[in-house]
Amino acid sequence: MTLETLKPKVEDIIKLSSASVDERLMNICKLLEEHISHYNWVGFYFKNGNKNELKLGPYVGEPTDHTIIPFGKGICGQVAVSNENFVVPDVAAQDNYIACSITVKAEIVIPIFKNGKNIGQIDIDSNTPDPFTEDDERFLEFVCEKVSRMIS
Repeated sequence: MTLETLKPKVEDIIKLSSASVDERLMNICKLLEEHISHYNWVGFYFKNGNKNELKLGPYVGEPTDHTIIPFGKGICGQVAVSNENFVVPDVAAQDNYIACSITVKAEIVIPIFKNGKNIGQIDIDSNTPDPFTEDDERFLEFVCEKVSRMIS
């Protein structure tokens, strides 16, 4: 399934108002992990109240100990500070990388903005070296834009 054909499916999940926000986020995680072969761990992190840290939200993939990530730490923590996409073709080459699993080779993190503020992010780990393209980046920006609309 191509990224373009997944867009309407993401929109359908977002529109499902009978499901809670967390249920819809989990369904997005499942959709992406099941249909994109190089997405091996898919999850959301959100700003933890007024603290300068991220809190793990719904995700699919290997369990992680990283349920709280301070701003600035790891790829996710860096995105919380920079407000910019971060594509990591080789996690071993990153000094400030928090290892979740020895199988992870690459990571992409895209921030979620609501009213101009960074409220969270989608985090994707891949067991494939350097798999992420500009198409992945644009698609995940689309996902994050749609997710921001359903979060109050």
